[in-house]
Amino acid sequence: MALKNVIGIDHAVVMVKDLDKAAENYRQLGFTVSPRGTHSVHMGTGNYTIMFDPDYMELLGVLAATELNAPARAFLDKHGEGIERIAFTSVDSAAGAEEIRARGLEPIGPTDFERPVTLPNGTVSAAKFRTFMWPTVEAPGGVRIFACQHKTRETVWIPELMKHANAARRIKQTLIATPEPAKEAAHLGQLIDREPKAEADGAVTVPSGGDRADFVYLTLDQLAKRYPGVPLAGLSERGGAALVLISGDLAATEKALGSAAMRSGGAICVPPAKANGTLLAFVAGRSEPIL
Repeated sequence: MALKNVIGIDHAVVMVKDLDKAAENYRQLGFTVSPRGTHSVHMGTGNYTIMFDPDYMELLGVLAATELNAPARAFLDKHGEGIERIAFTSVDSAAGAEEIRARGLEPIGPTDFERPVTLPNGTVSAAKFRTFMWPTVEAPGGVRIFACQHKTRETVWIPELMKHANAARRIKQTLIATPEPAKEAAHLGQLIDREPKAEADGAVTVPSGGDRADFVYLTLDQLAKRYPGVPLAGLSERGGAALVLISGDLAATEKALGSAAMRSGGAICVPPAKANGTLLAFVAGRSEPIL
């Protein structure tokens, strides 16, 4: 029976070692990056967001070691920078946590936290969240999953932050590298009640639900064949590997990416070495928001 309080991918979390340098790097790639946010003290993290519709990317850095960010620090130590976890949109995080508890899994949370937000008019408000996580060991392909309830959507999806020089519109796919794609996809499918689908090249796709981005589990060899000519140096054999982004104008994408752009088939790519451990692949798609 499908989870009632989880409705598809909300955002992808890219763990970075130097938060401010990572933000500047993504600005140079043509993304509009939010002002820096600092989370509640018990979280010990700070972030920059890159807003799309209906999803976004989050550049996340550890500012102070806390119990809650221990898994993130372990990821950086073991794998380096890259996609460390994926968030689903949660309708009600307290109810969602109880849903997975009823299935025999012990949720982490729900946890409430917030960060100050400077709005375009210069006033300061707060972005408030309530999240819950699946148990840390339940990380298909080495990528943790959690659910995020936005209590103040108006301070996160700010129109001025949703327009990007590189024409990025939304996330189409999150690609996760693993030696055993079918096994890891089946694991995720069990956790979120979605049916995996085998692809022709051996990769396995799991829809996240709600007309949101799909998860794709694949080996590094399969990833290399999907994006020939793009160097994958820096990617781990197990963990978040790539984001496929829909572009409303590939010519604008290529121009904004500048020397970082690499054409590969129908995609314009940024290799992981130039995007903080994450392969970015821009593909043509609908330019209007998909709700």
